[in-house]
Amino acid sequence: MVHNMKHLIKIAFVILFITPINVFAQVNNDSYFEISKNLDVFASLFKELNESYVDPIEPGKVMKTGIDAMLYELDPYTNFISEDDIQEYRIRTTGEYGGIGSTVVEKDDYIVIDQPYRNSPTVNAGLKAGDMILAIDGKSIKGKSVSDVSDFLKGAPGTKVKLKVRDAYTSAESDKIVTRGKIKISSVPYAGLIGSNKDIAYVRLTQFTMRCSNELIKALDSLKGVQPNLSSVVLDLRSNPGGLLDEAIKVCNIFLPSNQLVVSTKGKVAQWDKDFKTKGTAWDEEIPVAVLINNQSASASEIVAGTIQDLDRGIVLGQKSFGKGLVQSTKSLSFKSKLKVTTAKYYTPSGRCIQAIDYTNRNEDGSAGEIPDSLKTKFTTKGGRVVWDGGGIEPDVKLENEKPSSLLPVLARKFYIFDFATEYAKNHPSISSPGSFELSDGDFKAFTTWLGDKDFGYQTKTEKALVQLKKTAEKENYFDGIADDYNKLMAALSHDKKQDLLKNRDQVKRYLQSEIVSRYYYREGALQNNLIKDKILVKTLDVLGNQTEYARLLQPK
Repeated sequence: MVHNMKHLIKIAFVILFITPINVFAQVNNDSYFEISKNLDVFASLFKELNESYVDPIEPGKVMKTGIDAMLYELDPYTNFISEDDIQEYRIRTTGEYGGIGSTVVEKDDYIVIDQPYRNSPTVNAGLKAGDMILAIDGKSIKGKSVSDVSDFLKGAPGTKVKLKVRDAYTSAESDKIVTRGKIKISSVPYAGLIGSNKDIAYVRLTQFTMRCSNELIKALDSLKGVQPNLSSVVLDLRSNPGGLLDEAIKVCNIFLPSNQLVVSTKGKVAQWDKDFKTKGTAWDEEIPVAVLINNQSASASEIVAGTIQDLDRGIVLGQKSFGKGLVQSTKSLSFKSKLKVTTAKYYTPSGRCIQAIDYTNRNEDGSAGEIPDSLKTKFTTKGGRVVWDGGGIEPDVKLENEKPSSLLPVLARKFYIFDFATEYAKNHPSISSPGSFELSDGDFKAFTTWLGDKDFGYQTKTEKALVQLKKTAEKENYFDGIADDYNKLMAALSHDKKQDLLKNRDQVKRYLQSEIVSRYYYREGALQNNLIKDKILVKTLDVLGNQTEYARLLQPK
């Protein structure tokens, strides 16, 4: 029923819920007639459904389904935010909420404390990663989703919540009273001095939330206080999905002078055609800058990376970015709901839009394809270097991450890495600093032994394709004729679990190491530990340590 409803009501929804009165005044008579007609069709359709459909319908659910189906026709960033979802939206934009200060994860039909935040109510109440929540305020949470439990745990700062928990170390069950607090998730979870001389400032920015630029400046000031003679700055935007446009401009302002164009926006409505410039004094206009990106760096991250690149203010290293050149604005709707709607495209100082997917001209199957190379346009940076639009930010130095093993997701999904980290923390009251801690060969051997009786087999893509081939061949009565060849192929592709662990030892070790470090030094400690053998960071340090190479990368080719 709901599936059919999607097609019946999606056109009327766009008009009923997102068209403001002042837009009606701007359209011609023909459009106004179409609006009025479809509103009437929608109202009469929904009235008849409510009165006549054989089973009771849930108006709110049907409405949400219709809205989502209608918005699906546009782009993935235009979203309806219901009253129930407003809190999550505020967390994403501000990084603040009222709660216990921990991420949670579903395990064995219950919810487990995953990653407590430093000095959070969770930590203050004596809870730790691995503790299982059995009940909240006397009500069992068995079978509840992470989303449901998160809602139960959030609340006004100062209010209390009673948790029945099973201790990860002893399995003893007890009640814990947790006083909720105002939780601020830092967008700069780690900053430190790196390089052989410890004179390079490294800062990790994970999201462009409200006031993140202030956090970034505070971190840089702190590092400069320790090392007044900073030689350069590394701004790590890898896997940063973006956020607030204003904050992207302020982050650029850290390295650019006042009144410098950072980004322009252009939309269907003239009011969205704007130039955004820096307004304040730069933190440092001259210091060499390296910006790190990958294929998950998007939106505001790409504005910063693209601006630094376009103005030849620094170098960009890593992988090509995601390619999101669309700007969203939030519109208030009735009953405290909101619409996050794409209103414009943004353009970096050179004039390029890095949007990689064309949602306007869809393929015959409804999918959106990448903008072809033939339609991409060449632009130049301030110093004359060639850059292109239509496909994300191409780094000045391309550095690929090593290909992730198929083994890691299995070990993570089955909680083997998580549980071993819990066991390790239970038996080791302390470890060395996050910047120096590494698992010994004996530790890794203990992990492989611990895994001995556990199932962590997985199928490669080739094996999955062969399984599908078998199903198709059986359905068409061809399998008997190829059974011997099929079995030989499967045998050749089969993999030994122990050999897989040895083959992927370095990757598994780093992942396990990071999980263990987080038990002692929280999120920031895990991020610091990940830098120990970060190949991209190593290359970045090589470039920053060679002034000739740095200058060469900023010259036209």
